[in-house]
Amino acid sequence: MKSLYVRMSILFCSVIVISSVLGFLMSNAYYQVKIKPQNDAKLTKMALGLQSFIEDHPDAVEEYLLSTASLGYKMYLSNDQGDERFYGLPFRKNDLKEGELQKVLAGGTYHGVADFPSQMFITGFFDNQLSNSIGVPIHIHGQTYALFMRPDAEVQFGELRIFFAVLIAVTILFSLWFVLITVFHVVRPITRLTEATKKISKGRYDIKLYTARRDEIGQLASHFMVMSRELERTNRSRQEFVANVSHEIESPLTSIQGFAHALKDATLPDQQRIEYLSIIDEESRRLSMLSKQLLTLSSLDYDGNALDKRSIDLRAQLRQVVQIMEWRLTEKELAVRLHAADITLQGDSNLLYQVWMNLLSNAVKYTQAGGSISISAEVSDHSCVISFADNGEGIPEDQLPMIFDRFYKVDRARTRDSNSTGLGLSIVRKIIEVHGGTIEAESHLGKGTTFTVTLPLL
Repeated sequence: MKSLYVRMSILFCSVIVISSVLGFLMSNAYYQVKIKPQNDAKLTKMALGLQSFIEDHPDAVEEYLLSTASLGYKMYLSNDQGDERFYGLPFRKNDLKEGELQKVLAGGTYHGVADFPSQMFITGFFDNQLSNSIGVPIHIHGQTYALFMRPDAEVQFGELRIFFAVLIAVTILFSLWFVLITVFHVVRPITRLTEATKKISKGRYDIKLYTARRDEIGQLASHFMVMSRELERTNRSRQEFVANVSHEIESPLTSIQGFAHALKDATLPDQQRIEYLSIIDEESRRLSMLSKQLLTLSSLDYDGNALDKRSIDLRAQLRQVVQIMEWRLTEKELAVRLHAADITLQGDSNLLYQVWMNLLSNAVKYTQAGGSISISAEVSDHSCVISFADNGEGIPEDQLPMIFDRFYKVDRARTRDSNSTGLGLSIVRKIIEVHGGTIEAESHLGKGTTFTVTLPLL
């Protein structure tokens, strides 16, 4: 399997080669269509000029043709009677077709440049053949000659051709070299990302990538770093979650086992036996509540969209929650003020009922006897805002950001006595989130706590 570096290198090198070939083909086509007729006309004009000058100065034919040849032209002079003369370097091929010489001697003009056959990979301008020339008749001392001429590409463009050949070769080599380097720099971050994914798959999250680039690769590296940190946090949370579940299950099981073993003693007094059975019953209830809460969280995590959404009369539901908690409110002599507008929500009635019950239970639990609790619900900016406020003991500022974490308990000693698992607010936040809402907490130590829930109306 070829690496990305090899694939991209082959691709870019192929592009350079193909572009060069296509460029040459287009240049050759442009020469054949546009430049070749112009060259034919220009050479014909020069040949006719030579014809006029030689016929006017027949005694200076040799000197004039030699000096013209030295300027970078090839010429062939013949009278078809064995008198043949070449001026300048010899033609690469003496391939003049039969009859063309006689046509020129008869007074015609030979347009070999214009009629030279075009080929795909050969530019006719540089083809030093006799058939690629211009021929005109010349009269010298009463005798007719045929003069064929064309530019000598080796003389006129010899050094220039070498220069351009070297230039093109060096350009292509440098282009290939720069392509290889550029592809390497493009592929290297992707290679590092591949290595990083291998580390993550092995459980290593200590990954550092270069994220200062402002292009798509830099953004990918930056997002990958964020993903790595999130995976590390999720993995740590999962480990803590397993540890906390194990701890929460282990404690009541140990109590149950210990008191069950004590109950085997036949000499145990009835009063102590009843006390032990009460403890076993209480710890069993804690395990049952823990398992139900874990199942609720698991179902919400697995499929948060599986909600039985119906129209809910929010004010009626809040009143029902207050009525159910009335005996606890009366027991602690707490005053409850309910101010709820006539609001209809779309949501899962059972889950939202669980939210209001949990928030009110917490308010009752952490408010001293004789305190007060305020519940309000109103519409604001196309959303429903529900708040539960108490004047209880409040939550320390440093612990407030963590109260929605799973198994977190503000006062672990007291929450154990009150059968708290530390999952209540986690479940509340999850239920609110799957309904597309948010929950926030504000608290001042010794003054009370306010939970604010915002839910969309639609």
